[in-house]
Amino acid sequence: MSLEQEVLQRAQAWTTQSYDLLTRTEVQKLIETGGDSLTDAFYKDLDFGTGGLRGVMGVGTNRINKYTMGMATQGLANYLAKQFPDEQVSVAIAHDSRNNSKEFTRQVAEVLAANNIKVYMFDDLRPTPELSFAIRHLGCKSGIVITASHNPPEYNGYKVYWDDGAQLVPPHDKGVIDEVRKVKPEDLKFSGESDLIQIIGDEIDQAYWSEVRKQNFSDAGKEDLKIVFTSIHGTSIKGMPEAMALCGFTDFHVVQEQAVPDGNFPTVVSPNPEEAEALHMAVEMAKEIGADMVIGTDPDADRVGLAVRDLFGEMTLINGNQAASVLIYYLLEQWKSAGKLNGKQFVGKTIVTTDLIDKMAEAYGLDCPNCLTGFKWIADLIRKRPDMQFIGGGEESYGYMVSDFVRDKDAITSAVMLAEAAAWAKSNGSSFYEMLIEVYHKFGFYLEDLVSMTKKGRTGSQEIAQMMEEFRSNTPAQIAGEKIVEVLDYQSQIAKNLKSGVDKAIDLPKSNVVQFITDKGSKITARPSGTEPKIKFYISVNSKLENTEDFGHIKIQLEQRIEKIKLALGL
Repeated sequence: MSLEQEVLQRAQAWTTQSYDLLTRTEVQKLIETGGDSLTDAFYKDLDFGTGGLRGVMGVGTNRINKYTMGMATQGLANYLAKQFPDEQVSVAIAHDSRNNSKEFTRQVAEVLAANNIKVYMFDDLRPTPELSFAIRHLGCKSGIVITASHNPPEYNGYKVYWDDGAQLVPPHDKGVIDEVRKVKPEDLKFSGESDLIQIIGDEIDQAYWSEVRKQNFSDAGKEDLKIVFTSIHGTSIKGMPEAMALCGFTDFHVVQEQAVPDGNFPTVVSPNPEEAEALHMAVEMAKEIGADMVIGTDPDADRVGLAVRDLFGEMTLINGNQAASVLIYYLLEQWKSAGKLNGKQFVGKTIVTTDLIDKMAEAYGLDCPNCLTGFKWIADLIRKRPDMQFIGGGEESYGYMVSDFVRDKDAITSAVMLAEAAAWAKSNGSSFYEMLIEVYHKFGFYLEDLVSMTKKGRTGSQEIAQMMEEFRSNTPAQIAGEKIVEVLDYQSQIAKNLKSGVDKAIDLPKSNVVQFITDKGSKITARPSGTEPKIKFYISVNSKLENTEDFGHIKIQLEQRIEKIKLALGL
């Protein structure tokens, strides 16, 4: 059977009575139109990955809709029934500001209730980290967030959590996936018992904000720190102002044009705080009112973008590696000053996050295990170290976690703590930016860059696969004049030392990632995104910073090294 015939057959199945009239009508229109729109909607099933679903909204097996979400939910319900037999299972559900998120949430809740599962459903949109907190606070066995994080407006998604408030990892991820694959649309029931669906709200908010407040070390300088905040039309407007006020920040200004939750994200090209354009309005407001710091969050409030005053008093953007480094440094300094460090603590990071954090942890006598990309793996580090205290962790993609009361990246808590670090520095005659330079001076000047290539659709997936195969099969001897001394292939789980010829096993789960380490300590990583149609290239270079006065000069040198590597790779 040809692909075209298979696509048509799959589409025609969606015109049967198993689907509602609106869906059948939309599919019939696609069939009559044909072409790429039909193929992209039906050429495969939307992957239920290890974290859940994410995709473009619309009808079809490769789209986010009530049926693909419903089948995912039925599969989860079946798995929960097997894991917790003879128990009244409960699940918490939250959603972000995206189009259709509220409707999807209700439909998911109904499927769960139809399976005799108690549902705690937030009364309105809420930050993802609050859902993670609520799972343990309410004693739930699982949790679901309806969100596509920072993806474009046409996307939505579905993230699944386990009873510790963390996203699924082995064996539960595979167990749920196996159950999802068994579900058929006719198995779905979108009308659950209403008395099994309980609406939650303010009481969870108050408990969550109270935990955020407990993370604070110092109130020094908080009243003197002027902050501009934007929720970029997302959920953090429900929580960030309250948390900041509770934690002592009084000079707090909201970008009102972006304060209204809106799934169309009308004032930005992309609601991603990693991109300068998303923070443009906030930065302009900061310039106008003389603010010290800009804070922006993504739609589901798990990522934080920052801008601060540089050495010349100009607002400058801080990337995820830099923010994570300052945050971890501040936490370690405060733990040390409080006499709380005794070697039984640790910090965590992902394999594509700056190695500067490893250097800091070593200097403070702490372990810094590295894990695969994704905060579920940082949460897994906590799970595997029950006798150790987790101080904090981060990843280069603007996600950070402080303590362990939330088991996912947390824009609310980390924004509060980043602001506290800035206030503390200001009260000591310094600044956030000067603290970053201090970190570089003490532990090494690490500079990173990220290049993302978007490759959409079936053809794009094939192109990404070919690029990764090329990296594996044709390892270069050198890149930009830097000799390759080690190759780490996380798919084969082998690290090859090209100098000694000795191979070592990589003690992490398999992942489609390749890293090159050079004789100058540079690290180049190729990795397809797990949530977007992109392949990402991470570049890290480093040098000593003997004197803080040399910061600008060394920074230029490192930037030039990065550009040479990008040129050599054709990026």
